[in-house]
Amino acid sequence: MSGKVIVSAVSLILVVGVALGVVVVVNKKGDPELQAQQKHVQAVCQDTDDQKLCHDTFSNVKGVDVANPKAYIAAVIKATADGVIKALNMSDKLTTEYDKNDSGIKMALDDCKDLLQSSMDSLQYSTDLVREHNLDAIHFQSADIKNWLSAVISYQQACMENFDSSKSGEKNIKEQLHVESLDHVEKITGIALDIVNGLSQILEKFGLKLNLTSSGSRSLVEVDNEGYPSWFSASDRKLMGKGWRSRTTPNVIVAKDGSGKFKKVADAIASYPKEGVKGRYIIYVKAGVYDEYITVPKKSVNILIYGDGPLKTIITGHKNFAAGTKTMQTATFANTAPGFIAKSMTFENTAGPDGHQAVALRNQGDTSAFVGCHILGYQDTLYVQTNRQFYRNCVITGTIDFIFGTSPTLIQHSVIICRKPNMNQFNTVTADGTLQKSMSTGIVIQDCNIVPEQALFPVRFQIKSYLGRPWKAYSRTVVMESTIGDFLHPDGWIPWAGENFENTLYYAEYNNAGPGASVSGRVKWKGYHGLISRNEATKFTAAEFLKAGPNAGTNWLKGLRVPHNLGFVKG
Repeated sequence: MSGKVIVSAVSLILVVGVALGVVVVVNKKGDPELQAQQKHVQAVCQDTDDQKLCHDTFSNVKGVDVANPKAYIAAVIKATADGVIKALNMSDKLTTEYDKNDSGIKMALDDCKDLLQSSMDSLQYSTDLVREHNLDAIHFQSADIKNWLSAVISYQQACMENFDSSKSGEKNIKEQLHVESLDHVEKITGIALDIVNGLSQILEKFGLKLNLTSSGSRSLVEVDNEGYPSWFSASDRKLMGKGWRSRTTPNVIVAKDGSGKFKKVADAIASYPKEGVKGRYIIYVKAGVYDEYITVPKKSVNILIYGDGPLKTIITGHKNFAAGTKTMQTATFANTAPGFIAKSMTFENTAGPDGHQAVALRNQGDTSAFVGCHILGYQDTLYVQTNRQFYRNCVITGTIDFIFGTSPTLIQHSVIICRKPNMNQFNTVTADGTLQKSMSTGIVIQDCNIVPEQALFPVRFQIKSYLGRPWKAYSRTVVMESTIGDFLHPDGWIPWAGENFENTLYYAEYNNAGPGASVSGRVKWKGYHGLISRNEATKFTAAEFLKAGPNAGTNWLKGLRVPHNLGFVKG
């Protein structure tokens, strides 16, 4: 795989260089062009968190037009790609150097390679957008770039988290990858995010004005007379509208009794045509319990998989960390493809509280949606790993950090159930991994019921339950318009053991109800914003939080007829 990665990465770099005229040169002292560039670099770097790294990144970069901000955006993406290539090459080198009989090291390095390749995919999307559009359109679709760059940091983070620091061999590899490559990837991607976040101000400093009516961009609200986005296919409109099930013709049917084309869900996923599909590839899974482990490949885009209901169609597994499997690989069902939709089925991991990390569903598919699904487990049930995700009418159960990851995720009109853990454990609904303040990631819970399961109810005041704890420094979580049971500890939130993220995180609540909704006893952290205003809460509605470009974002919710609220639910 590594050979293909390098070719892809080099292709990306060459495309950036050729298209935008970005070349690396050594400028002579006193060069007027260099002086002009330094002025523009100052404008680009002024509002970044690490200005020295930003200046160093551009110190030897000269564009055909040094006054063109596109050249600097392209250059910082290229610098990020360089770092990812180095990390990929290092992971290959480490694979050959360390004991192949150590399954933990092998699993961790294999996962790193996959994650870093996904980083290259995200960087390619960013490169294509910058190359193919003018500045107005780039600004208009900046949410897409921010999502992809945030995903790069998430992939880097997941690679690091997969190594067990309590084991010397894995700890050494983790430190080597961190110091020699991945730490730089994280930092340079942060610079890229800062630049994209501040693009409006940068353009002003360049003396440029945005033309938001430019033909170079398309409106997010571009719809036809039925309210669908104009880019959305007629077949998809029929597929997801009212009465969708009766009008849906699946491409393949899965049935344990042999009445379908396949008996296993994994075989149906594998049947996705190599040449791709127009519209959606529809998989219907009949009632039954399917004990198997499934990964939807990145190239299998726009799959719709649906069942006979979450009590009838169940995909189950029991892999867990306690039994020696890395967290990423414990997932019963993993989706890595964009545009994925699942409806009316269950994904579960039955390892129980003794299994520790045991993922039922891992999702990194951009603009993916789960509707009417049950996602059941204990610790680390739902791994919302990267990219924009939406959950509606779902039931999600668990104990410790059971909704966790580093992505823009919105869970709406669902039931979130805290289960009974072991008596020496506690419950935390969320653990968001936002690592840098410029990332567009976080977890939003809107219009949900947060309740204890029946087994927890009698001991609900002895076993502490919290809305979340900060996995990383800029953890971002908002609970809004939801009903919270009396079992919730008055503090509401709990620190991550051994870390001090209380001043940098962003936790907030808005217009919640129920006996657990009172904030009078909540934590007194600087980063806890308490009850926020309606104006502030607007940032976390679907229309704003899942905002993206013309082929993604909230339009994929509108066009698919996936039930949703773009704004507030309670007036």
